[in-house]
Amino acid sequence: MINTYYKILNNYNNNMNVKPLADRVLVEPAVAELKTAGGIIIPDTAKEKPQRGTVIAVGTGKKDEPMTCKAGDTVLYGKYAGTEIQVDGKDYLIMRESDIFAII
Repeated sequence: MINTYYKILNNYNNNMNVKPLADRVLVEPAVAELKTAGGIIIPDTAKEKPQRGTVIAVGTGKKDEPMTCKAGDTVLYGKYAGTEIQVDGKDYLIMRESDIFAII
């Protein structure tokens, strides 16, 4: 179990060419919901931005504030938090750690 966890973390770090600076975090947003709880299919125009994602890479933190989240954590963040970027055709968000509300 622990070895699998470290392999996942190594895959996150080895395949990523983006290294966030200072207190920034690189997050891969979760896939948007396709159906409601009642089974109604949501059209593309009505989908909301996901507010949950997986941390891919973490900066070194500020001088007086160490980073609390790490690669592999699932986090909740604000609807309009961060800056959207694309790396190798995948969508990511870069945001400050203070934009993250909770670690799940």
